[in-house]
Amino acid sequence: MLSYYRDDFWATTSAHPMSYEEIDRKFVWDVPERFNIGQEVCTRHASKRGQLALVYDRGDGHHEKWTFWEMEQTSNRLANALRGLGVDRGDRVAVFLSQCPELPIAHIAAYKLGAIVVPLFTLFGPEAFVYRLNDSEAKVLITDHEHVGVVMDHQTEMPGLKRIIVTDGRVPGTTFWGDLLSAASPEFDVFPTRADDPAIIIYTSGTTGAPKGALHAHRMLLGHLPGVSLSHDLMPAPGDFIWTPADWAWIGGMYDVLFPALYWGVPVLARRMPKFDPEEAFALVAKWGVRNVFFPPTALKMMRGVTNPRDRWNLDLRTVASGGEPLGEQTMEWGREALGLTINEFYGQTECNLVLTNAGKLYPPTPNSAGRPVPGHVVRIIDENGTEIPPGEVGEIAVRRPDPVMFLEYWKRPEATARKFVGDWLRTGDLGYRDENGNFIFIGRDDDIISSAGYRIGPAEIEEVLVKHPSVLMAAVVGTPDPVRGQAVKAFIKLSGPSQAGPALVRELQDWVKTRLAAYEYPREIEFVESFPMTPSGKIQRQVLRKQEEAKKRR
Repeated sequence: MLSYYRDDFWATTSAHPMSYEEIDRKFVWDVPERFNIGQEVCTRHASKRGQLALVYDRGDGHHEKWTFWEMEQTSNRLANALRGLGVDRGDRVAVFLSQCPELPIAHIAAYKLGAIVVPLFTLFGPEAFVYRLNDSEAKVLITDHEHVGVVMDHQTEMPGLKRIIVTDGRVPGTTFWGDLLSAASPEFDVFPTRADDPAIIIYTSGTTGAPKGALHAHRMLLGHLPGVSLSHDLMPAPGDFIWTPADWAWIGGMYDVLFPALYWGVPVLARRMPKFDPEEAFALVAKWGVRNVFFPPTALKMMRGVTNPRDRWNLDLRTVASGGEPLGEQTMEWGREALGLTINEFYGQTECNLVLTNAGKLYPPTPNSAGRPVPGHVVRIIDENGTEIPPGEVGEIAVRRPDPVMFLEYWKRPEATARKFVGDWLRTGDLGYRDENGNFIFIGRDDDIISSAGYRIGPAEIEEVLVKHPSVLMAAVVGTPDPVRGQAVKAFIKLSGPSQAGPALVRELQDWVKTRLAAYEYPREIEFVESFPMTPSGKIQRQVLRKQEEAKKRR
């Protein structure tokens, strides 16, 4: 039998090549009772002092290289320092950083301590991060000089936040990372967490109400390994070296790339790209000899505009994986022609990630398919009652519990957690069907989540911010078809007073959202209306607006 925990899966399958069907048939989970992410991604590699863990390209001509031993020493010091600040098992530690060495070190230290990490995207505006910090009741926030100012401006709104740690400089009213580490011991005994103990809260937007925190256990790392391996043609392989432009605050950046790679001892490239530039991405991959990349679909669609990349750059790519929204046949064909490889498309969501994937090394992908179930995950199409639907019929994509990659619950939301399941099936809210070969074809969502450039965006949070503008009486936000992003955010606005509609107000409202939530959430299109389609109970019918947009864009 095959296991992603006890066995060297790559060596096993390389020595004895197997088909997808054989791997799926032989695969078993082997989740130990005790498991700690910090221990597994760092400590167990640290004895080989020269083993490379991370390369940090600053983008200014300078870089840092970190070995596992250095990360072990630093994370141990930070774990001791956090304990000295009163952080205990189960306390929440928020990490408000982009791609840099301090981010995984902060995670590893918190995991070793038995604390729970709350990752925050650095493009979040005040309303977004204040809500998440208060909802999670985070005790400590780790951030950098670039973002600490806006946090301190709103510190009085977060009474539970006891300490702010700044990684790259001394700021009055905060604690300097360097001072903490220099005073702490490099020796630390990892707390013996159970595999089912909570490790991280990742916030995911919903269609109604505030964002929900998906609470995951330490076992989630093990649950990701099969899908990451197959989507990168049986990673780890000799010479693998991985990068993604996806932010490490999202589950895709953290657990589709960063921590699985470190678990296997595969080095990771860190490079912050405030704005994705396809030519810069090609140059970066060539500069460092990157072998493996996770590119969100929007990034790949932008890269299609670059002509002859293999002639212009000395690329040495072995694998490219992508997920978040359908790629389309054109992008898949471009990958074969321009990159000389098959892009492996995969599927998952924050609550239960990477459960379907294509694996070009094992079988040719079906056009427009999200792939087949990753070994170890039971994925089916169900109806509203939780009954399995035969191949060819459209229903809801669902995953059967128990599953190591599945979330524990929505943080402090038992009712929302219960609604996520029907019987033993986790409902994804995505519609699709299964073909006769077992490939899953994604059709679309059955709710109002907007999938834009790989981000899953809930309209309610944007609507709430828009109606706080003095000129806005009501707002409805939907996804409108976009050739690059898949969907773009569009807002329908009913003004509160005499008509001020025009380009100036459009720009003002866009900036209003950008500065309060996140840059990727602002409405790229705004339409001023006099009324909305409503249900008998007085709710705005977003699905009607969405269908109108789809019909308009088709015309």
